[in-house]
Amino acid sequence: MKEVKIHTPEIKLSQFLKWAELVQTGGEAKQLIREGKVKLNGEVVNVPGKKLFPGDLIEVEGEKEVKITGDG
Repeated sequence: MKEVKIHTPEIKLSQFLKWAELVQTGGEAKQLIREGKVKLNGEVVNVPGKKLFPGDLIEVEGEKEVKITGDG
């Protein structure tokens, strides 16, 4: 599992997917999210603006897993 550090208290899901280099564009991120191909802590999420926090676990298309870490 990959860990990606954020430097803010929270980040939007679509922004995080791009930050973590899981997608190349924000549009690609939004499309994956709306198609139900992204899970947050085991639950399908389809809101691109969903806020993520350190400790959250993201899964993309059932194969790429990323844990969010923070500065604190």
